[in-house]
Amino acid sequence: MAGKEPLLGTLKACVLGLQTATSDTIKDDSPHVTPLCDTIEMILRKGLKSGVLGLKKRDYWHWIEELPQQDTCGRIPHFSVMIEKTMACLKVLTPQGRGRYFLRMALNRKTLAATVQHLQHTHKLLEWYDPLFSVLGNEEYLEPFLSLLLVILQSNFDLDLQNSSFLDESWLLPVCATYQTVPCRELGMVLRYLKGRVFVVEVLPDSQVEVDEVVLAGDVIDEINGVSLRNAYNGQAGTELNKLKGEPLIFRIIRWRWKDGEVFRPLIPYLKGVQERVPDFQLQQNPRSLEKSQECPQQDGRLLYSAQFLGQTDVGMFGGKEILDIGITNVQKQNCLPRDVFLDIKETEVVVKDKDE
Repeated sequence: MAGKEPLLGTLKACVLGLQTATSDTIKDDSPHVTPLCDTIEMILRKGLKSGVLGLKKRDYWHWIEELPQQDTCGRIPHFSVMIEKTMACLKVLTPQGRGRYFLRMALNRKTLAATVQHLQHTHKLLEWYDPLFSVLGNEEYLEPFLSLLLVILQSNFDLDLQNSSFLDESWLLPVCATYQTVPCRELGMVLRYLKGRVFVVEVLPDSQVEVDEVVLAGDVIDEINGVSLRNAYNGQAGTELNKLKGEPLIFRIIRWRWKDGEVFRPLIPYLKGVQERVPDFQLQQNPRSLEKSQECPQQDGRLLYSAQFLGQTDVGMFGGKEILDIGITNVQKQNCLPRDVFLDIKETEVVVKDKDE
């Protein structure tokens, strides 16, 4: 009878996929993670009744957070810690997001089967499921479901719980990057706030951000030195940066570009909103310096860099960095007219070539 439930068949296929994985540890880049989580979620939702008088729409997170209150034997202190950790995560704001965060954490900690087993023995919460249409409320389906969860325990998961800012909206996770930079007066990012997210709409020319070549226009600032900006109010990023003046900065960046090279799908409606507010906004494909380097001429496979030649002076064959001050001062005294040149940087020398010649 249990085999007639199609979701159990789908979950079994996901489990078989896990068993064929070549790596000992299952991470977010595994193609089996999203189908597995999506299938488990559908099973946890199927046949879930609405609240009193049908006025409150329930999700599986609602019974998960009720488990500690309904436990009379003190058997689930570790679940209480996981629930508290989920509630403390500022990157998930909805029952759907919290349920997904908890599910990913339970996979990491191998506690998902135990969570469902505790529900099985908590009749007041188990009654939330329709016995005819659900998996969890039907004994014939619940046992094989638990068996599959126990098989999943044999896999070691290492899912990135920090990458949770889009779990409210999608199982699809964005590509994230860490951007570290030195203390500076101005970073050179123009920001725009939209629905609690902080978008970089422009990287200013010759700024520290442009020099670092990490952040692109269209990316989202997810954290600054560990402070989440998931539900940011207008100006919050600036407020946090003011608090950190003179300190090294570590940004967690959500990339606008996904692994397939296209726009990360859950970002599309946000980017359209940014475009409406900032008509000249455009997604930045590459760091501006890289785009410039693609236009530079080459010599024997080496890039030639544009510069201005202001003069020359003899500083001798020996000396440390102190000769730079002497040499620069001597060149400035010459008051020569600048000439446009190319720098050809070789392994043992730098060759200056006149652009006009």
